[in-house]
Amino acid sequence: MSEFMVTALATLFVAIGPIDTAIVFGGLTGGVHRPERFRLAWQAVLIAAVVLLGFALFGVQILAALHVTLDAFRVAGGILLLLQAIQLIFGHPAGLSTLTAGERREALEPGDIAVFPLAFPVIAGPAGLTAVVLLMGQAQGDPLRAAVVLGSIAVCLALAYLGMVFTDVLHGILKTTGASVIARLAGVILATLAVQFIFDGVRGARLFA
Repeated sequence: MSEFMVTALATLFVAIGPIDTAIVFGGLTGGVHRPERFRLAWQAVLIAAVVLLGFALFGVQILAALHVTLDAFRVAGGILLLLQAIQLIFGHPAGLSTLTAGERREALEPGDIAVFPLAFPVIAGPAGLTAVVLLMGQAQGDPLRAAVVLGSIAVCLALAYLGMVFTDVLHGILKTTGASVIARLAGVILATLAVQFIFDGVRGARLFA
């Protein structure tokens, strides 16, 4: 159980990326007053929590309805997370949860950015949603393991909120170099977990049996 707890927390921390979220949030809200920043951060985290919770509770059932086995999703999800890890390790600016140039331009237009792009795809991005479904699949209906996954989601969302609220302080402490070092270390951890997901999927599907 302790190993599963560490795996769940590490996977979701890297996939959701509270530090990356704080950096993006700071860039999008540079001219926004502090009370408005608090509102945007709270709304974004709340919406992302609803999306992640929906995938956690119904993701496996949706896969079953689509006649997709969990082992197939483990392989596909592992590849997706591996791509995210490669982006982090090599410092590529176009990760799975980052914004394209067009999305960034749209986000800077007048309007509420809590839903897009903060809640999705910055916080509850493809990597985070994939990780949630994979971890709930690993729980295999065990209520305690499922509670661990949900608790890990809550912890990562709380860290994302704190990162957004204190984005100026975080940027002042880490600077660009510190954030890059943390991102690369997180990428190595995520790559290892992603490969394990792929191994588990191949083993469960018995492709080489």
